[in-house]
Amino acid sequence: MRIGTVRERKDGEARVGLTPEGAFALASHGHEVYFERGAGARSGHMDVAYVSSGGRPLETAAEVWATCDLVVKVKEPVESEYGYLRPGCSLFTYLHLAAERELTERLMASGCTSLAYELVRKADGSLPLLAPMSQVAGRMAAEIGAHLLKHPGPGKGKLLGGVAGVPPGKVVIVGSGTVATAAARVLMGLDARVTVMSRDLARLTYLQENFGGRIGTRVSSPQGVAEELFGADLAILSVLVPGAAAPKVVTRDMVRTMGPGAVIVDVSIDQGGASETSRPTTHSEPTYVEEGVVHYCVTNMPGAVPQTSTQALTSATLPYIEEIARLGVEGALTADRALAESLSTYQGQLVRGPVAETFGLGATPNPFL
Repeated sequence: MRIGTVRERKDGEARVGLTPEGAFALASHGHEVYFERGAGARSGHMDVAYVSSGGRPLETAAEVWATCDLVVKVKEPVESEYGYLRPGCSLFTYLHLAAERELTERLMASGCTSLAYELVRKADGSLPLLAPMSQVAGRMAAEIGAHLLKHPGPGKGKLLGGVAGVPPGKVVIVGSGTVATAAARVLMGLDARVTVMSRDLARLTYLQENFGGRIGTRVSSPQGVAEELFGADLAILSVLVPGAAAPKVVTRDMVRTMGPGAVIVDVSIDQGGASETSRPTTHSEPTYVEEGVVHYCVTNMPGAVPQTSTQALTSATLPYIEEIARLGVEGALTADRALAESLSTYQGQLVRGPVAETFGLGATPNPFL
């Protein structure tokens, strides 16, 4: 199989979809590996390393897309890449289509087969290709939230951990998955006062026991979220419904009650955001103020730490890429149900029901499930 990777075009995105180690693993089994010159430079992977690993350089992204049977990326194609989508070429990347109507329609029109990292789901319900980036995003959310509370800037000028005689800051985490766990761990290290909210009582019990009772937990409900957000210094939103738009669990009124200079970090923004006041931002312009509250809603947070993120991500994706290379796309989808769960568009059809419902589009059943 001809497999390629390109430089990411999304604002602030410095990760790369395939490392030299990955290129070596694929080339060692007789596959042709192509890369756009400079694709990995911002994450510390130089062209010479790809070449020495068996990769073949091409000058432009257009050449990679035109040459390869499978293109491996990190983030969804942006508008400048839509013209590269075509039949006979498959795409494996994070897609988050529930927040991307235009991309969804362009994938369908192109005939490109697309597979979404975030939808690979094992029999136990785990999401192995989402988990490593969720760990990164959770840790970053805590660090970024603590930073945005400080001056200079519109934050209230508060130290989350407090000091002797001054109480610690109040933090609310909505969600109880990987992002929430990683964020809570960092926030505990800062001595913040943390409450995690979720509808999953079993998960809340696990977190309470795992952190030795050092965090508070509360079952999530509209009234409960409103009560916890009142006067909160920092809210981290990490609500996930795989493959569907994130529910708006935080209303504008709730945001207003946090008070001027409070901070919201909406990690759910990839799926549309969990607050009525959330809208996508970029690494170039990461924040805005709404209802007096600082919002950080960058859709590719882990792109800010590309060396760590690339290593974590590609370690998880490579076994699936190798499987696709060995069996072909359709063969791999037939053989591996976890991978089949990731299929998003196929032969010009959308096969994701939740995405179709979000946009009022037609969908067909996934033929591999």
